[in-house]
Amino acid sequence: MNLPANLKYTKEHEWIRVEGNTAYIGITDHAQKELGDIVYVDIDTLDKEVAQNDVFGTVEAVKTVSDLFSPVSGTVVEINTKLDGSPETVNSDPYGDGWIIKMELSNPAEIDALLTSESYGELIGA
Repeated sequence: MNLPANLKYTKEHEWIRVEGNTAYIGITDHAQKELGDIVYVDIDTLDKEVAQNDVFGTVEAVKTVSDLFSPVSGTVVEINTKLDGSPETVNSDPYGDGWIIKMELSNPAEIDALLTSESYGELIGA
């Protein structure tokens, strides 16, 4: 199981990578494997303030649709446009080109409460 140590994780299977006051957010390798082939990513929160744990979009796989929960509070400033034509990138590269949104953080202290790669690994039994 791929769990990069430089990321933080949520119990709902999102990851976050913080660079300054900007955060990249996506779903974990575990989540994409559980979902199966991803066919559509729907984000309707561009330029909107999203609170920690609120839904910022959905990801649709062949057999299911799953809500995406924000690990932190902030404003969605960019959606990964590569996913419009290639949603399967979330399956093939969940921590790289498969990122879903970029967010400007409004409360960076919230990051401290997120899971480390070790604690997320324990949660999923990796």
